[in-house]
Amino acid sequence: MATSAEPRVALYFDFDNIVISRYDQLHGDSSYRKDTSRTKAPTAGTKTAERLAEATVDIDAVLDFAATFGTIAISRAYADWSTPVNASYRGQLIDRAVDLVQLFPLSATKNGADIRLSVDAVEDMFRIDDLSHIVIVAGDSDYVALAQKARRLGRYVVGIGVAGGTSRALTAACDEYADYDALLSTDAAVEADEASASEPVEASTPEAPKSRRATRGGGKAKATDAAVDAAADDTAASTETDAVPARSSSRPSPVVAFSDGTDVAPAGGTRNPSRLLLKALELLRAKNDDEWQPSGAVKNQMQRMDPSFQERRLGFGSFTEFVKSRGGVVELDESGRNRIRIRPSKG
Repeated sequence: MATSAEPRVALYFDFDNIVISRYDQLHGDSSYRKDTSRTKAPTAGTKTAERLAEATVDIDAVLDFAATFGTIAISRAYADWSTPVNASYRGQLIDRAVDLVQLFPLSATKNGADIRLSVDAVEDMFRIDDLSHIVIVAGDSDYVALAQKARRLGRYVVGIGVAGGTSRALTAACDEYADYDALLSTDAAVEADEASASEPVEASTPEAPKSRRATRGGGKAKATDAAVDAAADDTAASTETDAVPARSSSRPSPVVAFSDGTDVAPAGGTRNPSRLLLKALELLRAKNDDEWQPSGAVKNQMQRMDPSFQERRLGFGSFTEFVKSRGGVVELDESGRNRIRIRPSKG
Protein backbone atom coordinates (compact mmCIF):
# COMPACT_ATOMS: atom_id res chain seq x y z
CA MET A 1 0.00 0.00 0.00
CA ALA A 2 1.41 3.38 -1.01
CA THR A 3 2.04 5.78 1.86
CA SER A 4 1.76 9.54 1.73
CA ALA A 5 4.53 11.91 2.83
CA GLU A 6 1.82 14.18 4.22
CA PRO A 7 1.11 13.50 7.93
CA ARG A 8 -2.29 11.89 8.45
CA VAL A 9 -4.45 12.65 11.46
CA ALA A 10 -7.19 10.69 13.22
CA LEU A 11 -9.50 12.87 15.32
CA TYR A 12 -11.82 11.44 17.98
CA PHE A 13 -14.42 13.53 19.85
CA ASP A 14 -15.98 12.36 23.10
CA PHE A 15 -18.69 14.87 22.39
CA ASP A 16 -20.67 14.64 25.63
CA ASN A 17 -17.47 15.11 27.57
CA ILE A 18 -16.40 18.29 25.82
CA VAL A 19 -19.90 19.84 25.79
CA ILE A 20 -20.52 19.12 29.47
CA SER A 21 -17.03 20.25 30.50
CA ARG A 22 -17.42 23.54 28.65
CA TYR A 23 -20.84 24.21 30.21
CA ASP A 24 -19.60 23.39 33.72
CA GLN A 25 -16.50 25.52 33.20
CA LEU A 26 -18.65 28.59 32.52
CA HIS A 27 -21.58 27.93 34.86
CA GLY A 28 -20.22 25.85 37.72
CA ASP A 29 -19.54 22.19 38.52
CA SER A 30 -22.38 19.78 37.71
CA SER A 31 -24.48 22.63 36.29
CA TYR A 32 -25.07 20.82 32.99
CA ARG A 33 -26.80 17.84 34.59
CA LYS A 34 -28.88 20.14 36.81
CA ASP A 35 -29.96 22.47 34.00
CA THR A 36 -30.58 20.14 31.06
CA SER A 37 -32.65 17.11 30.18
CA ARG A 38 -31.75 14.19 27.91
CA THR A 39 -35.25 14.19 26.41
CA LYS A 40 -36.61 17.73 26.59
CA ALA A 41 -35.15 20.65 24.68
CA PRO A 42 -34.77 23.99 26.47
CA THR A 43 -37.41 26.57 25.73
CA ALA A 44 -36.26 29.55 23.67
CA GLY A 45 -35.54 32.62 25.77
CA THR A 46 -35.06 30.77 29.04
CA LYS A 47 -31.96 31.07 31.20
CA THR A 48 -30.93 27.52 30.31
CA ALA A 49 -31.14 28.28 26.59
CA GLU A 50 -28.99 31.38 27.06
CA ARG A 51 -26.44 29.43 29.08
CA LEU A 52 -26.25 26.72 26.43
CA ALA A 53 -25.74 29.33 23.72
CA GLU A 54 -22.94 30.91 25.74
CA ALA A 55 -21.26 27.52 26.21
CA THR A 56 -21.53 26.49 22.57
CA VAL A 57 -18.49 24.49 21.47
CA ASP A 58 -16.71 25.95 18.43
CA ILE A 59 -16.32 22.93 16.13
CA ASP A 60 -14.27 24.88 13.57
CA ALA A 61 -11.71 25.91 16.20
CA VAL A 62 -11.04 22.27 17.11
CA LEU A 63 -10.92 20.97 13.53
CA ASP A 64 -8.76 23.85 12.27
CA PHE A 65 -6.24 23.23 15.04
CA ALA A 66 -6.17 19.49 14.30
CA ALA A 67 -5.51 20.31 10.63
CA THR A 68 -2.21 21.97 11.57
CA PHE A 69 -0.78 18.49 12.18
CA GLY A 70 -1.67 17.11 8.74
CA THR A 71 -4.53 15.86 6.60
CA ILE A 72 -7.49 14.77 8.71
CA ALA A 73 -8.02 11.23 7.45
CA ILE A 74 -10.48 10.15 10.16
CA SER A 75 -12.81 12.33 12.23
CA ARG A 76 -15.48 10.83 14.45
CA ALA A 77 -17.71 12.22 17.18
CA TYR A 78 -19.24 9.86 19.74
CA ALA A 79 -22.47 10.74 21.55
CA ASP A 80 -26.16 10.02 21.91
CA TRP A 81 -27.28 12.20 19.01
CA SER A 82 -30.94 11.86 19.93
CA THR A 83 -30.55 14.24 22.88
CA PRO A 84 -31.61 17.81 22.07
CA VAL A 85 -28.30 19.55 22.85
CA ASN A 86 -26.15 17.05 20.93
CA ALA A 87 -28.61 16.97 18.03
CA SER A 88 -28.24 20.72 17.61
CA TYR A 89 -24.58 20.23 16.58
CA ARG A 90 -25.24 17.62 13.90
CA GLY A 91 -25.40 20.08 11.00
CA GLN A 92 -22.05 21.68 11.85
CA LEU A 93 -20.31 18.34 12.28
CA ILE A 94 -21.70 16.89 9.06
CA ASP A 95 -20.69 20.07 7.17
CA ARG A 96 -17.10 19.44 8.30
CA ALA A 97 -17.28 15.74 7.27
CA VAL A 98 -17.22 14.41 10.84
CA ASP A 99 -18.71 10.91 11.20
CA LEU A 100 -21.36 10.75 13.93
CA VAL A 101 -21.27 7.55 15.99
CA GLN A 102 -24.54 6.92 17.82
CA LEU A 103 -24.21 5.70 21.40
CA PHE A 104 -27.34 4.83 23.33
CA PRO A 105 -27.00 5.43 27.10
CA LEU A 106 -25.94 2.39 29.12
CA SER A 107 -27.12 4.06 32.33
CA ALA A 108 -28.30 7.44 33.56
CA THR A 109 -24.74 8.81 33.51
CA LYS A 110 -22.69 6.63 31.12
CA ASN A 111 -22.97 6.10 27.36
CA GLY A 112 -19.85 3.96 26.88
CA ALA A 113 -18.13 6.54 24.66
CA ASP A 114 -14.72 5.95 26.24
CA ILE A 115 -14.77 2.21 25.48
CA ARG A 116 -16.16 2.51 21.95
CA LEU A 117 -13.85 5.40 21.04
CA SER A 118 -10.78 3.60 22.39
CA VAL A 119 -11.60 0.34 20.61
CA ASP A 120 -12.13 2.16 17.30
CA ALA A 121 -8.91 4.17 17.69
CA VAL A 122 -6.77 1.10 18.38
CA GLU A 123 -8.37 -0.73 15.46
CA ASP A 124 -7.68 2.25 13.17
CA MET A 125 -4.01 2.34 14.20
CA PHE A 126 -3.52 -1.33 13.35
CA ARG A 127 -5.60 -1.14 10.18
CA ILE A 128 -4.15 2.12 8.77
CA ASP A 129 -0.37 2.08 8.94
CA ASP A 130 0.24 5.67 7.88
CA LEU A 131 -1.80 7.36 10.60
CA SER A 132 0.81 9.59 12.21
CA HIS A 133 -1.22 11.64 14.71
CA ILE A 134 -4.03 10.77 17.12
CA VAL A 135 -6.10 13.69 18.41
CA ILE A 136 -8.34 12.98 21.42
CA VAL A 137 -10.92 15.67 22.19
CA ALA A 138 -11.84 14.81 25.78
CA GLY A 139 -10.62 15.35 29.32
CA ASP A 140 -11.54 12.05 30.93
CA SER A 141 -8.81 10.03 32.66
CA ASP A 142 -10.35 6.94 31.03
CA TYR A 143 -8.40 7.87 27.89
CA VAL A 144 -4.98 7.63 29.54
CA ALA A 145 -4.59 4.00 28.47
CA LEU A 146 -5.48 4.90 24.87
CA ALA A 147 -2.93 7.73 24.79
CA GLN A 148 -0.23 5.46 26.20
CA LYS A 149 -1.03 2.70 23.71
CA ALA A 150 -0.97 5.12 20.77
CA ARG A 151 2.44 6.42 21.82
CA ARG A 152 3.79 2.89 22.15
CA LEU A 153 2.61 2.27 18.60
CA GLY A 154 4.64 5.25 17.41
CA ARG A 155 1.84 7.81 17.01
CA TYR A 156 2.04 11.44 18.09
CA VAL A 157 -0.80 11.99 20.56
CA VAL A 158 -2.54 15.35 20.93
CA GLY A 159 -5.12 16.02 23.62
CA ILE A 160 -7.70 18.81 23.52
CA GLY A 161 -9.72 19.55 26.64
CA VAL A 162 -11.40 22.24 28.71
CA ALA A 163 -9.48 23.85 31.55
CA GLY A 164 -10.69 22.51 34.87
CA GLY A 165 -12.28 19.48 33.21
CA THR A 166 -9.17 17.63 32.02
CA SER A 167 -7.36 14.95 33.97
CA ARG A 168 -3.72 15.74 34.76
CA ALA A 169 -2.92 12.10 34.02
CA LEU A 170 -4.33 12.44 30.49
CA THR A 171 -2.36 15.63 29.91
CA ALA A 172 0.83 13.84 30.96
CA ALA A 173 0.06 10.85 28.70
CA CYS A 174 -0.10 13.02 25.56
CA ASP A 175 2.79 14.30 23.48
CA GLU A 176 1.01 17.65 23.26
CA TYR A 177 -2.01 19.10 25.00
CA ALA A 178 -4.10 22.07 23.87
CA ASP A 179 -6.52 23.96 26.05
CA TYR A 180 -9.84 24.69 24.34
CA ASP A 181 -9.76 28.34 25.44
CA ALA A 182 -6.37 28.72 23.76
CA LEU A 183 -7.92 27.56 20.48
CA LEU A 184 -10.54 30.31 20.76
CA SER A 185 -7.76 32.86 21.22
CA THR A 186 -6.68 32.20 17.62
CA ASP A 187 -10.01 33.58 16.39
CA ALA A 188 -9.59 36.54 18.72
CA ALA A 189 -6.16 37.17 17.18
CA VAL A 190 -7.71 37.07 13.69
CA GLU A 191 -10.22 39.71 14.79
CA ALA A 192 -7.38 41.87 16.10
CA ASP A 193 -5.53 41.46 12.80
CA GLU A 194 -8.62 42.59 10.90
CA ALA A 195 -9.15 45.54 13.22
CA SER A 196 -5.57 46.72 12.78
CA ALA A 197 -5.68 46.42 8.98
CA SER A 198 -5.14 49.61 7.02
CA GLU A 199 -8.23 48.77 4.97
CA PRO A 200 -11.27 46.51 5.56
CA VAL A 201 -10.56 42.86 4.73
CA GLU A 202 -13.59 42.45 2.51
CA ALA A 203 -12.85 45.72 0.71
CA SER A 204 -9.58 44.50 -0.80
CA THR A 205 -9.80 44.87 -4.56
CA PRO A 206 -8.01 42.08 -6.40
CA GLU A 207 -5.74 42.65 -9.32
CA ALA A 208 -7.42 40.75 -12.12
CA PRO A 209 -5.26 37.99 -13.64
CA LYS A 210 -4.22 38.40 -17.25
CA SER A 211 -5.99 36.10 -19.67
CA ARG A 212 -6.86 35.84 -23.33
CA ARG A 213 -10.26 37.24 -22.59
CA ALA A 214 -8.70 40.22 -20.81
CA THR A 215 -6.40 40.85 -23.78
CA ARG A 216 -9.32 41.04 -26.19
CA GLY A 217 -11.81 42.73 -23.88
CA GLY A 218 -9.42 45.19 -22.23
CA GLY A 219 -10.77 47.01 -19.20
CA LYS A 220 -14.16 45.32 -19.46
CA ALA A 221 -12.74 41.89 -18.76
CA LYS A 222 -10.63 43.24 -15.90
CA ALA A 223 -13.66 44.87 -14.32
CA THR A 224 -15.65 41.66 -14.72
CA ASP A 225 -12.96 39.60 -12.95
CA ALA A 226 -12.80 42.14 -10.14
CA ALA A 227 -16.57 42.01 -9.77
CA VAL A 228 -16.53 38.21 -9.60
CA ASP A 229 -13.94 38.31 -6.83
CA ALA A 230 -15.79 41.00 -4.91
CA ALA A 231 -19.01 39.02 -5.16
CA ALA A 232 -17.27 35.87 -3.95
CA ASP A 233 -15.81 37.72 -0.98
CA ASP A 234 -19.11 39.40 -0.14
CA THR A 235 -20.95 36.08 -0.27
CA ALA A 236 -18.36 34.41 1.95
CA ALA A 237 -18.38 37.37 4.31
CA SER A 238 -22.15 37.29 4.65
CA THR A 239 -22.00 33.57 5.32
CA GLU A 240 -19.41 34.17 8.03
CA THR A 241 -21.54 36.91 9.56
CA ASP A 242 -24.60 34.69 9.61
CA ALA A 243 -22.59 31.93 11.20
CA VAL A 244 -21.67 33.89 14.35
CA PRO A 245 -23.53 35.99 16.88
CA ALA A 246 -23.32 39.75 16.58
CA ARG A 247 -21.44 40.23 19.85
CA SER A 248 -18.31 38.41 18.68
CA SER A 249 -17.32 37.05 15.27
CA SER A 250 -14.91 34.58 16.89
CA ARG A 251 -17.71 32.61 18.51
CA PRO A 252 -19.96 30.07 16.78
CA SER A 253 -23.64 30.80 16.48
CA PRO A 254 -25.92 29.31 19.13
CA VAL A 255 -26.72 25.73 18.24
CA VAL A 256 -29.39 25.10 20.83
CA ALA A 257 -32.31 23.01 19.59
CA PHE A 258 -35.25 24.85 21.10
CA SER A 259 -38.52 23.26 22.11
CA ASP A 260 -40.23 24.31 18.88
CA GLY A 261 -38.03 21.81 17.05
CA THR A 262 -35.78 24.40 15.41
CA ASP A 263 -32.27 23.11 14.84
CA VAL A 264 -30.19 26.28 14.66
CA ALA A 265 -26.80 25.86 13.01
CA PRO A 266 -24.44 28.04 10.97
CA ALA A 267 -25.14 28.15 7.28
CA GLY A 268 -22.79 26.12 5.11
CA GLY A 269 -20.71 27.45 2.27
CA THR A 270 -17.22 28.64 1.44
CA ARG A 271 -15.46 30.43 4.28
CA ASN A 272 -14.35 34.04 3.95
CA PRO A 273 -11.03 33.77 2.00
CA SER A 274 -9.36 36.68 3.79
CA ARG A 275 -10.25 35.38 7.23
CA LEU A 276 -9.20 31.88 6.18
CA LEU A 277 -5.79 33.28 5.19
CA LEU A 278 -5.39 35.12 8.49
CA LYS A 279 -6.41 32.09 10.54
CA ALA A 280 -3.97 29.85 8.66
CA LEU A 281 -1.17 32.31 9.40
CA GLU A 282 -2.14 32.62 13.08
CA LEU A 283 -2.29 28.83 13.51
CA LEU A 284 1.08 28.30 11.85
CA ARG A 285 2.66 31.12 13.83
CA ALA A 286 1.36 29.62 17.07
CA LYS A 287 2.74 26.23 16.04
CA ASN A 288 6.28 27.13 14.97
CA ASP A 289 6.66 30.58 16.55
CA ASP A 290 7.89 32.09 13.27
CA GLU A 291 6.61 35.41 12.00
CA TRP A 292 7.19 34.56 8.33
CA GLN A 293 5.51 31.43 6.94
CA PRO A 294 6.25 29.64 3.65
CA SER A 295 3.61 30.44 1.05
CA GLY A 296 3.09 26.77 0.22
CA ALA A 297 2.53 25.84 3.86
CA VAL A 298 -0.04 28.63 4.24
CA LYS A 299 -2.02 27.55 1.19
CA ASN A 300 -1.85 23.92 2.31
CA GLN A 301 -3.23 24.85 5.73
CA MET A 302 -6.03 26.89 4.15
CA GLN A 303 -7.07 23.93 1.98
CA ARG A 304 -6.98 21.58 4.96
CA MET A 305 -9.41 23.89 6.76
CA ASP A 306 -11.56 24.50 3.68
CA PRO A 307 -10.92 22.14 0.74
CA SER A 308 -13.17 24.30 -1.44
CA PHE A 309 -10.67 27.18 -1.37
CA GLN A 310 -9.25 27.84 -4.84
CA GLU A 311 -7.77 31.19 -5.74
CA ARG A 312 -8.77 30.72 -9.39
CA ARG A 313 -12.44 30.57 -8.37
CA LEU A 314 -11.94 34.03 -6.89
CA GLY A 315 -10.47 35.38 -10.13
CA PHE A 316 -6.74 35.10 -9.37
CA GLY A 317 -4.19 33.39 -11.57
CA SER A 318 -2.00 32.31 -8.66
CA PHE A 319 -1.91 32.16 -4.89
CA THR A 320 0.68 34.96 -4.91
CA GLU A 321 -1.79 37.26 -6.68
CA PHE A 322 -4.43 36.38 -4.09
CA VAL A 323 -2.04 37.22 -1.24
CA LYS A 324 -1.04 40.53 -2.85
CA SER A 325 -4.71 41.50 -3.10
CA ARG A 326 -4.90 41.19 0.71
CA GLY A 327 -2.05 43.65 1.22
CA GLY A 328 -3.97 45.49 3.92
CA VAL A 329 -3.65 42.58 6.34
CA VAL A 330 -0.76 40.42 5.09
CA GLU A 331 2.68 41.10 3.69
CA LEU A 332 4.49 39.15 0.98
CA ASP A 333 8.27 38.79 1.19
CA GLU A 334 9.52 40.36 -2.04
CA SER A 335 13.06 39.02 -1.65
CA GLY A 336 12.19 35.85 -3.57
CA ARG A 337 11.91 33.62 -0.49
CA ASN A 338 8.19 33.15 -1.10
CA ARG A 339 7.08 33.88 2.47
CA ILE A 340 4.04 35.56 4.00
CA ARG A 341 3.38 37.22 7.33
CA ILE A 342 0.58 39.12 9.01
CA ARG A 343 1.25 42.80 8.45
CA PRO A 344 2.43 44.34 11.76
CA SER A 345 -0.02 46.80 13.25
CA LYS A 346 0.94 50.44 13.02
CA GLY A 347 2.03 52.07 16.23
